[in-house]
Amino acid sequence: MSDFNNQHPDDENPMAPLQPERQPAFNVPNVILILVAILTGVHLFREYILSGAGDRELLLSFAFFPVRFDAEIMARFSDVFPETLVGAYGTFVTYGLLHGDWIHLIVNGFWLLIFGSALARRFGTMRFLLITLLGTVAGAAVHLLTNFGSSVPVVGASAAISAHMACAARFAFVPYGPLGRPRSDHPGAYFLPSLSIFGILKNTQAASFLAIWFAVNLLFGLGSGVIDGEASIAWEAHIGGFLAGLFLFPILDPARNLSAT
Repeated sequence: MSDFNNQHPDDENPMAPLQPERQPAFNVPNVILILVAILTGVHLFREYILSGAGDRELLLSFAFFPVRFDAEIMARFSDVFPETLVGAYGTFVTYGLLHGDWIHLIVNGFWLLIFGSALARRFGTMRFLLITLLGTVAGAAVHLLTNFGSSVPVVGASAAISAHMACAARFAFVPYGPLGRPRSDHPGAYFLPSLSIFGILKNTQAASFLAIWFAVNLLFGLGSGVIDGEASIAWEAHIGGFLAGLFLFPILDPARNLSAT
């Protein structure tokens, strides 16, 4: 990364030498397009291919049910859940592929395009997929801890996207970053020095984003429930994914030797 540092002799405007180049509009990383296609394909399959009974069986197999980890209850009702290759522990991941309805999917897809794209450019495909996986698992784990024994299923990619948002908060809002003020859309903007957690609190944009994100999730969490009688959008899972992204970012960041002052 030393070559990148040498390209930015102007401390007040590190992106100044890079301003002539621009990224094409709507240049979405391939991994994001593939994820959106998978999530959409799964929902189309549920909506137009499966019958009501088939969709119910799919939810029982792949949605995240905290009750599946309560040994006492499952000893009496284990036959409720179909036998699958992924089993109960596999649902720590598979629930992220399912959505409650089209609005749920569209909202998640929108945030995935914004924050997922920024993170995928910085992390590359493999690291991006790893933080997506870890955010999904962390979301399910936190939901399990706070809703142990619940029979309400949880679905959605929101935990993973929350992890993307938390990671993006560490670098996207820096001056001349992709979401910063002033903003730059040069490819180098995605590799500017990241903020520490304390640095986020000093950055007005990043701190405001964090405050609004947590406030919205807590407020909606008070009224969260069942979608169409099927599945819950769990705010606790959002928090779990977000915290995973926030704290795992410096470990996975390929530009971790850069730190903002």
